[in-house]
Amino acid sequence: MNKLKETIDSQIESNKSKNLFHEDFSKIMRFSKSTLEAILNLKDIKPDHLNVLIDYSAEQVLQEFCRINQYFSFQKEDKLHLKSIYKNLYEEIIKGEVSINDLSQTHFSNLKTWLNATNPFSQKMYRRKGTTLEPVACSEYSAELQKEILHLDQIHLMEPILDIGCGKEAHLVKHLRSQGFEAYGIDRFSNELPYLQKADWLNFDCGVEKWGAITSNLGFSNHFIHHHLREDGSFIEYAKKYMDILNSLKTGGCFCYAPDLPFIEEYLDEKNFLIKKYDIKNLSFKTTIIKRLR
Repeated sequence: MNKLKETIDSQIESNKSKNLFHEDFSKIMRFSKSTLEAILNLKDIKPDHLNVLIDYSAEQVLQEFCRINQYFSFQKEDKLHLKSIYKNLYEEIIKGEVSINDLSQTHFSNLKTWLNATNPFSQKMYRRKGTTLEPVACSEYSAELQKEILHLDQIHLMEPILDIGCGKEAHLVKHLRSQGFEAYGIDRFSNELPYLQKADWLNFDCGVEKWGAITSNLGFSNHFIHHHLREDGSFIEYAKKYMDILNSLKTGGCFCYAPDLPFIEEYLDEKNFLIKKYDIKNLSFKTTIIKRLR
């Protein structure tokens, strides 16, 4: 099984950054040599091992798509559909009735159709690009930098603390916990530490009056802005989640985030929320800290 997982990793690496929406995508997207060799071993794979392989393939491909563009968003049903694409691929390989070349073209065509259906802006964005894509900037920032941007040393941090979009390494959460804070994190590709949860922030239940502080550095609000500007964006869903986050704060608790969201912040009731903004050196946007008053 580990060997098969390594083959999947190698396959993704071989097609890394290649443009599915390029007009010649069927020529540039290919099965790697190691994949072709591994195909021969799939015929004897056990059903439970096949399910593990399907899950692993879908998860690794999702991570690669999100590496290319952090604004790609996938719902539960999208992920299930992706798994079905890999299930069909592996079942066809096991049957051995279709040529490898046809399997390859069909598979990558299915991936292209799936990505366009789940994130329609992708085709508009990439169809005129070259064969190789540059990832949209997305970084794992150090805890020190995040604390500086979010001005966390200048406010009283109530507990518990939730970091939304904490990143796979969860630098801020780990730092806060090392300082004695009860801190947790959610991220769509989080690791398996007990205080981290793998979750999509739009679907995560923040609760009501549960958190003393919620943080998100270049995460939630960055994506909110992206969807606010997109013609096909999920603006309403983000606006609802924004209010859910504020309502999940305890009285006196704070939501600290960057960049700021002036297009929705101006509508908050000043009797319930106190808004403070801070400039960020050499950047055009600001940091916002919203304190729940009651």
